Amino acid sequence: MLDLSNKNSLYRSGLIEDVYLIDQETVLGEGASAIVRKGIKRDSGETFAIKIIDKSSLGETELESLYNELKIMSIIDHPNIVRVYEYYECHDVVFIVMEYMQGGELFDRIVEYEHYTEKQAVETFRPIVDAVRYCHSLDIVHRDLKPENLLYATNDENSLIKVSDFGFAKFLIPKAQEKLFTACGTPSYVSPEIIESKGYDNKVDCWSLGVILYVMLCGFPPFYAEDNNELFEDIKNAKYEFASPYWDNVSDEAKDLIKKLLVVEPSKRLSCEEILKHPWLTKSNYSNEMLMFKDDYTEYRKKTKLKSAIMASLIVNLWKKIVFDKKN
Repeated sequence: MLDLSNKNSLYRSGLIEDVYLIDQETVLGEGASAIVRKGIKRDSGETFAIKIIDKSSLGETELESLYNELKIMSIIDHPNIVRVYEYYECHDVVFIVMEYMQGGELFDRIVEYEHYTEKQAVETFRPIVDAVRYCHSLDIVHRDLKPENLLYATNDENSLIKVSDFGFAKFLIPKAQEKLFTACGTPSYVSPEIIESKGYDNKVDCWSLGVILYVMLCGFPPFYAEDNNELFEDIKNAKYEFASPYWDNVSDEAKDLIKKLLVVEPSKRLSCEEILKHPWLTKSNYSNEMLMFKDDYTEYRKKTKLKSAIMASLIVNLWKKIVFDKKN
């Protein structure tokens, strides 16, 4: 693993206002302790997204996670990962300068397609897997892969899709048989081993990829319940199905890949390298349309979409409860 003891290479001294003109009127995103605004670099006119974080509102663990994320982003360089260019600190505020993503979230883009085919799903999923494979090659586990963290760079039809938000990411050395134990992630996308709190490795990301792929092909997740206890029981037992008529028009190869990702035993779950070699990703000549995706996904979003700050609070409290229950 890389030595991260030295000063982060992304850090810049001085005042960010001397380098960037921050648009105080435009909000690109907002959370409990951060806001994202548009910024224009004064010397070049280039547009960036600038995440402004109030350190005084962060606890010790959250502050540690922030600097861990910045260290991770300082070594990541992949075309399908949102890039962090630099960061500034001024008193209790951190300014993170990031790639400006204009194209929106993955599924919002899919809903806009007049015709959405399985071939398009293949072409979209492949670079996502490769980005995660790249992270794993650097001993980095993302731990929060979900549709909201998959963004398009531009509005162009052939825009790159990119993995974002490494707030839960962590270094891990699989060869040293290291394990992570922190309960984190988004409930519908977490793996059984995270819920069980028995220790886990980078295969948790591969489980999340399986859930994302399932949603990409039918419009709703494999595991869904109003009650989180019921949801987690379904996840721990990999209790899902390819229900008709939603899956009638999906290839057997796609279903096979999902079956090999949503596997309870991590050692039997495909790695990213194995996913990229799977027939569904190498064949690429599927012309069948995902006829039911648009209506199904739109309906699912109506039922489940919460304000991000509220959802974040719910998730934090949920994981705290799980950890407490395990200890007691």
